[in-house]
Amino acid sequence: MPIPRSPVQRPAKKLLDQVREVIQLKHYSRKTEKSYVGWIKRFILFHSKRHPREMGKAEIEAYLTYLAQDRKVAAATQNQAFNAILFLYRNVLQVELDGAIDAVRARRPARLPTVLTREEVHPVIAAMSGQPQLVVQLLYGCGLRLMEGLRLRVKDIDFGLNQLVIRDAKGMKDRVTMLPQLLRDSLQNQLLRSRLIHEKDLARGYGRVALPYALAHKYPGADWEWSWQYVFPATRLYRESETGTVRRHHLHETGVQKALRVAARMAGIAKPIHCHTFRHSFATHLLEAGYDIRTVQELLGHNDVSTTMIYTHVLNRGGLAVRSPLDL
Repeated sequence: MPIPRSPVQRPAKKLLDQVREVIQLKHYSRKTEKSYVGWIKRFILFHSKRHPREMGKAEIEAYLTYLAQDRKVAAATQNQAFNAILFLYRNVLQVELDGAIDAVRARRPARLPTVLTREEVHPVIAAMSGQPQLVVQLLYGCGLRLMEGLRLRVKDIDFGLNQLVIRDAKGMKDRVTMLPQLLRDSLQNQLLRSRLIHEKDLARGYGRVALPYALAHKYPGADWEWSWQYVFPATRLYRESETGTVRRHHLHETGVQKALRVAARMAGIAKPIHCHTFRHSFATHLLEAGYDIRTVQELLGHNDVSTTMIYTHVLNRGGLAVRSPLDL
């Protein structure tokens, strides 16, 4: 009679590996995963490597207060740390914290976004070239965030309907925005260049791209298909650490950011210009053109119209609605 084997005891997963697994199950982005894991690790180290199950509300308050008072972090940074720790307790440890977290909160400065005039936008873009120039044109012409532009895939561009579909934007939402007529030829030429790169990769036995979530299992072979390739492919292939698969990612954001800094200096614009400045300018210029705020809210993908309302304050900056007494 065969002797029954005892079940193999698998080693318990490390806490940070559990965090990564839950984040991936919830389809959060890689950047969010990296950020949350980093904050949770720093929270544990701050409390001398105590396990979070042994800690609670008091330890969370102490860490958040330390960030605000000692580290002098911005409000957004402190909120990011807070969200990471809440995620750990609620979604990984399945622990509900008793009562509200009463920590010293970092002050959120009431700043208006930097906006370029139409006369300032064009010299900056004209000082750029290649893929970075086209990416920045999309940020301004479509109101995209930088990573939304870089993550565009071939299937997301609809020339027939003159629109772009932005997949898994902030808040894990899809939205639709316009495709500027001025960029149609440039985008079609970019797709031709990307197609050539993809065909060369296929000829060398490569040509695969990372697919979101579990689509690689649901649609085997889809990562080879042209429709899933990035519109702005990276210049190099990379080897995926988890599987060893060789893939081609999209253009890295730092390449666009560096090119923009150089272009801003060449254009002589004395304003702090970042990639997000063109999204701010997109919204402000649409409102100046008479489009209603709900339309702009939808194009930007804002949950609440109050977020979009900040651009109405930008419109009034400089007393545009009031004449100076010197001019009366």
